[in-house]
Amino acid sequence: MRLLVRVCLIATLLVCYVLLSCALEHEKRKSEEFQSHDKNAESNIKVMRNYTTANDGRHKAAAPKKKVKKTGSKRVSMGPKSDITCTRMGGICQSGRYICQGRYLKDKCSGAQTRQCCMPVAAWSVLCAGHHNNRVRACDAHGCGAFNSNRGNYLHKAVDLVCDDYGIVSAPFSGSLAGPVSRKEPTGNQFDGVKLVNDVHCVKIFNIRPYRYMGPVVQGEALGYLLPLQDRFSGITSHLELQMCDGTDPSPFI
Repeated sequence: MRLLVRVCLIATLLVCYVLLSCALEHEKRKSEEFQSHDKNAESNIKVMRNYTTANDGRHKAAAPKKKVKKTGSKRVSMGPKSDITCTRMGGICQSGRYICQGRYLKDKCSGAQTRQCCMPVAAWSVLCAGHHNNRVRACDAHGCGAFNSNRGNYLHKAVDLVCDDYGIVSAPFSGSLAGPVSRKEPTGNQFDGVKLVNDVHCVKIFNIRPYRYMGPVVQGEALGYLLPLQDRFSGITSHLELQMCDGTDPSPFI
């Protein structure tokens, strides 16, 4: 009887030992799996960080391109921010679909490109005494007086206005005389005159003898008298030469 009890006790201990060993083995496996999972997670995080860093580097490298684009966009020429350029010349900004009694000037008004500066007829006063308007010299044996007319090897970058010999020449607008001017043609002919400027306009008036070369003048004030051309150019129409300082066409103002 005692022997049977001992055998049962030993068997029970063996069973408990086996169960405990299995439990420990199971826990060990779970621990190893958990550790391997953590390692995989850490490696994934490192990969993500490296990817993010690489992308940041790419964005930083690409940043100057954006600056170049912005810099390039600044080169695009913009129109005037206000209409003051037009109004100071005596014009009015309006849509090009409306009728302008005078002439339209481009790039003088703010807003859409369809808005243009309408200059009234003869915004400047008559330059030559005894004439009712500023009449452009027609073609004669020595050429034509219109702007950009052909003068052989070059274009005429001025407008010739018909005047009488020794006739009084008046200021087309108020401003200041800015000294003598001179122009020489490729043929060797030289023409002298005076410069007249204000905040908006700058002109050179050739083939006149000014009374003075400096000082303020008002619109319509006598500047000098016309020099005759017949002694040098037989048969030519007597005229003065009106030239914008920037080489543009003065026709819209006369």
